[in-house]
Amino acid sequence: MLRETKNRQVILRSRPSGIPDAEHFEIVETPLPDLADGQVLIRNIYLSVEPAMRGWVSAVANYSDSVALGDVMRAFAAGRVEGSRHPDFHPGEFVTGMFGWQDYAVVDAKAIERKVHQAGLPLSTSLGVLGLNGLTAYFALLDVGQPRPGETVVVSTAAGAVGSCAGQIAKIKGCHTVGLTGGPDKVKLCREMFGYASAVDYKAEDFELALDAACPRGVDVYFDNTAGRISDAVMRRLNPGARVIICGTASVSSWDPIPLGPRVERHLLVKRARMQGFLVFDYAQRFPEALREIEAWVRAGQVRYLEDVLEGIEHAPGSIAGVYRGENRGKRLIRIATE
Repeated sequence: MLRETKNRQVILRSRPSGIPDAEHFEIVETPLPDLADGQVLIRNIYLSVEPAMRGWVSAVANYSDSVALGDVMRAFAAGRVEGSRHPDFHPGEFVTGMFGWQDYAVVDAKAIERKVHQAGLPLSTSLGVLGLNGLTAYFALLDVGQPRPGETVVVSTAAGAVGSCAGQIAKIKGCHTVGLTGGPDKVKLCREMFGYASAVDYKAEDFELALDAACPRGVDVYFDNTAGRISDAVMRRLNPGARVIICGTASVSSWDPIPLGPRVERHLLVKRARMQGFLVFDYAQRFPEALREIEAWVRAGQVRYLEDVLEGIEHAPGSIAGVYRGENRGKRLIRIATE
């Protein structure tokens, strides 16, 4: 029987103009509400940290409504059902969904994305390689990028949770994979753990020369998680018929005003290339298909993953800024309870 009556919640205290940091959040304690018919009580175990959270708290127009001031920070989480007044969910089951940065979530059943049945794999993977990150890599690369064997696939933020998975899937599909990342440690990680054929340090003085050496036949697919000067360099090396996936804009600290830079239209025109934006939520109906395939690759050792786990909800407020500083190695999570 649940003994807790209080719930720690991380709320949005002020609206950031750029990357949200600890000062924009506050941890408060509130009473646990009673369950209504059709609702489920979940004890969160892992809270997810996403680069996309910057957009979720921004006042600038985004693909979803901004988190309101004073509201619990929107977040995916994985946890255990502690109470239920819905026939499809029972105490002891593990579930994932948009439960927010808080100890407990009382949600309608529709807020639960899925039950977790990954025997032998940690619950944490349901928020990373077998969660939003793996799904993003799978659909963005395969549906938008459409890589073919022998093609050169370049991935920015190649050591991150999405990028590392995208690079490994491209390798499975028979492509020459090139990872773009920051610093020698992450370059080594891309090569030795994630199996990139080449890894290039975008912070190095010889970045463009190294990019040429890594892509002697040009670039056929670019998985873009950064925008900015890194992507400008890749655009100049696109092959005719190349596909560019716009998955993230991590290098841009603010979109108000929209920053100006080199124009890509001439590259796309002359090379008959295609650039397309990607949001994983557009593929929700196909999530089970992707999860089955990714899980099989993980179990076979073809897709490897790293997790950066912070202990305690007190780490949540500053965790997004840490991702943008490149502090994490792999998927950043916050563990707030035991499995």
